[in-house]
Amino acid sequence: MRYLQKIKLLSNQQSRRSRRRSNQATASHKIPGAPPPPPSPPWLASQLRSKSSQSHGGEEGFRDPRGRAHWVPETTLSTSKFNQSGMVSTTAVVLLIGLMGMVYQATQLTPPPQSDPNAEEHADGSMRIRLSDGRYLAYREKGVPRNKAKYKIILVHGFGSSKEMNFLAPEDVVVSADFQELIEELGICFLQFDRAGYGESDPNPKRSVKSEALDIEELADQLELGSKFYVIGVSMGSYPIWSCLKYIPNRQVNLLAGAALIVPVVNYNWRSLPQSLIRDDYRRRLVQLTYLFSSYAPGLLHWWVSQQWLPSNSVLERNPVFFNPHDIEILKKIPGFPMLSKAKLVEREVFDTLRHDFLVGFGDWEFDPTDLENPFPSNTSNVHIWQGLGDRVVPFQLQRFISGKLPWIRYHEVPEGGHLIVHYSGLGEAVLKSLLLGEEPLTLNHVQP
Repeated sequence: MRYLQKIKLLSNQQSRRSRRRSNQATASHKIPGAPPPPPSPPWLASQLRSKSSQSHGGEEGFRDPRGRAHWVPETTLSTSKFNQSGMVSTTAVVLLIGLMGMVYQATQLTPPPQSDPNAEEHADGSMRIRLSDGRYLAYREKGVPRNKAKYKIILVHGFGSSKEMNFLAPEDVVVSADFQELIEELGICFLQFDRAGYGESDPNPKRSVKSEALDIEELADQLELGSKFYVIGVSMGSYPIWSCLKYIPNRQVNLLAGAALIVPVVNYNWRSLPQSLIRDDYRRRLVQLTYLFSSYAPGLLHWWVSQQWLPSNSVLERNPVFFNPHDIEILKKIPGFPMLSKAKLVEREVFDTLRHDFLVGFGDWEFDPTDLENPFPSNTSNVHIWQGLGDRVVPFQLQRFISGKLPWIRYHEVPEGGHLIVHYSGLGEAVLKSLLLGEEPLTLNHVQP
């Protein structure tokens, strides 16, 4: 009984507060000099206080003396508890409508205005093209201007890198000057682009081995590289080159003229690899463990690589497990791998790009490279693999096996070369002359850090 009396008291207090707020609102809008509004009819006040009012669709109502039905919102007659519930429901509806509005606006957004519908120039000189699926791909040109170049080469960067890396250009000033002179003499235009998700390029949620080749193909088409172009991939950037050899050659325009793979990574899932070579390879177990966490516990992996107690990037770059003494000397001259630093890995976009790239590169492919046929006619070939005998990331034994299964590939080994031979003095000249002119180096002993 006391409980019911308390509810009744609360209801009466709520009704008095509602009438007081209503009177205050009316008074605030009163026109000066106007007569006061007439009092409410007695039947209305009595009906509002009646406990026997009817309900209609979650609202309570009454009938006037003429029998006409009037429906009053539930918040007018409910207790404080139910009134709070109604306020929460209203807030939820408002938030839902706002969310729907934002989603709608997002679907209606158009790309920023551009002077060219297919290309966009940045202040730093880099350009972007819009791919057929709507993504943007950023690239940069170096060497001879494209419209004057005799040879066009697309450079494909590796893991944690970008189009800004100084590929095939030694750090020594004198040697670099000679290398630039060779580029101008041969008329070479380099196109370095950010692979999907890297640098200024949009991520590709449907990334695959084939999509990497299709991005390169569309870049060549939109830039109108002519009847032939070349591709060079470094380390992790080599799996897009294998994809190019699989999917690009059988075309009528912009034919692939040649390819070079520099210290290409090896996918341990390739069924042709003999167990005798990979069974006890610690790198295989490391790749398998990373692949497992990347696939099934990406959040845990992201947390782990973001921890402060982990070694810094500079420490990893001096680790002799991955880099031989020549590589460590090179790392003192180049920027290294800034995208793999803890400051960058904390960013989820950067982490997801690296994770997806890793999963595609070391996942299940639609083909095994050792099953590829010579993509060039008349039994000629212009595909090269360059490998360092001292590489501690990719073992040279696997490269020898792959090149042995594909006799149309020209295989080159750099004595004492590590995984960073792309930065060694003399390698750039050897790669270009072999790829473009067919000149085979007599020896690679001159290739040094």
